[in-house]
Amino acid sequence: MRDQAEKLRLKMENKRVATSIGVISGKGGVGKSNFSTNFSFNMAKKGYEIVIVDMDIGMGNVHILLGKKTKRTLMEYLTGQYSLEDVKEPFLDNIDYISGGSAMATVIEWNDLMFERLLSVFELLQQRYDYIIFDMGAGATEWSLQLIETLDDIIVISTTEPTAIMDAYSMMKYVHMRNSLKNMYIVCNRTLTIDEGKQTLKRLQNTAQQFLQKELKILGSIPEDIHVRKAVQQQQLFSVLYERAPATKAIQKIVETYETGHIKSLDEMDENRFMNALKSIFSKGRG
Repeated sequence: MRDQAEKLRLKMENKRVATSIGVISGKGGVGKSNFSTNFSFNMAKKGYEIVIVDMDIGMGNVHILLGKKTKRTLMEYLTGQYSLEDVKEPFLDNIDYISGGSAMATVIEWNDLMFERLLSVFELLQQRYDYIIFDMGAGATEWSLQLIETLDDIIVISTTEPTAIMDAYSMMKYVHMRNSLKNMYIVCNRTLTIDEGKQTLKRLQNTAQQFLQKELKILGSIPEDIHVRKAVQQQQLFSVLYERAPATKAIQKIVETYETGHIKSLDEMDENRFMNALKSIFSKGRG
């Protein structure tokens, strides 16, 4: 893999070098794949070329959320059956995806050749896209941690459930132990109230600071939203079907925060919500 100096040199030569993002969670069922796909869609709306790589091999569901029937999978590339072009599928004009496949009957046993092919495809994708979104499988394995080590940014998804918070912290600890300089962002999903999301993010942030001496960057929270479930049932992205849904607006804010790098404190986030609420109240009945 290229080191940071090599990536900087290529950028100075105006050659494309994609930013790689790993979306991770400590446990399943927190909405990680839904985040990955809708985050990618809203990044693509800004004109970026995106590829989503489903790393939950054998149990992936990215293609299902996109409403696609995958022909070939990442596993078939890793085992040498097909080339990158064979397994890469188009979704929208500037979004492609690589499926991890689903309903695999056997447990994947990684070997050195498979990992080398994974790093090889990573290098190829870096030259073709602006962002590579790796939708990682839940939990930590040796090979997934090896891959995460090579990525530019990590986005950790949690819910407000105590077990999800604990598992999210454990994942961050695994990553931090391997690379203490890794950029880590946190998102709280499926919050019932603003305060609930704030408390979860604050708890994760404080715990990482106290025990890891690690500063986590808060991207924001996404509310529990019936539109998300409806979109999944229709095998489409909620950002596509429901542009004004609370979850869509939350994802859009998260994308804006990530893209601009204007990471806000929890107090600043609350202040913005308060001001927005005031504007909403005073604007009623006007115009």
